[in-house]
Amino acid sequence: MMSIGGRRELVRSVAPRYWAAGWAEKRRILDEFVAITGYHRKYAIQVLRHPPPPRKKQRRRRRRIYGLEVQAALVRLWRITNCICGKRLVPYLPELTAMLERHGELKLEPAVKALVLQMSAATADRLLRPQRNQRRQGVGTTKPGSLLKKSIPVRTFADWDDARPGFTEVDLVAHCGDSLRGQFLYSLVLTDVDTGWTDCQAVPNKGERQVCKAIAAIRARLPFPLLGIDSDNGFEFINAILLRYCRDQHITFTRGREYKKNDQAHVEQKNGTVVRQMVGYDRYEGALAMAALSALYDALRLYINFCQPQLKLLAKKRVGSKVTKQYDPAKTPYQRVQTSPRVDPGVKGKLALLYPSINPAGLLRRIEQLQDQLWSIGRVRFLDEATTPRE
Repeated sequence: MMSIGGRRELVRSVAPRYWAAGWAEKRRILDEFVAITGYHRKYAIQVLRHPPPPRKKQRRRRRRIYGLEVQAALVRLWRITNCICGKRLVPYLPELTAMLERHGELKLEPAVKALVLQMSAATADRLLRPQRNQRRQGVGTTKPGSLLKKSIPVRTFADWDDARPGFTEVDLVAHCGDSLRGQFLYSLVLTDVDTGWTDCQAVPNKGERQVCKAIAAIRARLPFPLLGIDSDNGFEFINAILLRYCRDQHITFTRGREYKKNDQAHVEQKNGTVVRQMVGYDRYEGALAMAALSALYDALRLYINFCQPQLKLLAKKRVGSKVTKQYDPAKTPYQRVQTSPRVDPGVKGKLALLYPSINPAGLLRRIEQLQDQLWSIGRVRFLDEATTPRE
């Protein structure tokens, strides 16, 4: 006896021939069909005239592995790391959970912890998708300086082949709000290309001496010698003061091409993920805002370099219009410094002594407090301007 599924398949294969055949051929097809299926002749005619539609294949739902407890734990860890992507978060989860447990910030059931540590980056991104939001854009203030361009060589994004710490990219981020009028604060951002080590310094304005002074202050804090800086073509960098400082200190000074932000891709990325995300887009000016921003960067310096894993591009291959990129496993700048053979062992030892005292959750709480203080200064200035009558 033919199964129901087999009969349906037979109907779908015979029906087109039945419709296209003449009366004699239809009679022969109908006789064969009745003999095979055992259908009544009238029912067989009806079935061949109106064959059943193909049944949609039902998608089998997989059993849910990661429940609400696992998702809640993942969201908490994701927020502690400042909402990074799954490819950066997942390789860092074993280290992050160990740090939080050491400081009493995290207690997970063994089963929940095992599931959190075994999930893939794609699964983490899928579970975190409802939590993500969009960011706004800032205002650019770069004005080209042309007097000393011929004295400073050009370096493009493809020329970074210095596989050693110390070669950095530097940029300024303006805290001007929606208006470029008057004087306002800037953030000087310096990023090491090899390790991703990032440092920020609050600057009262974009004057040549202030920028040079800020670079010198960051240089004194770096865990490795400053060997080179690469900047854009703004006059705050392309000037005699900074050029003389680099020559006196034997620092290689290069610049990117005009209107090619990708030449400073490393530091441009930090402008968004560090300054804009953590400081925001409000206008800040004056000594009070300067002190609050400096205090925030003191905490962010530890958080970014010890608690923020980063991906590093290893290779890029283009086939037609498709570009395939290969990255190494995500590591924090601290981990890259510790594994670099070019960093002084004494500096590594000092960082290793500091590392156990760092609490990512405690640092994030401190950062949020400092953010509230800074943002309150920005709100007070905004309210003062709103209530001041215009002439």
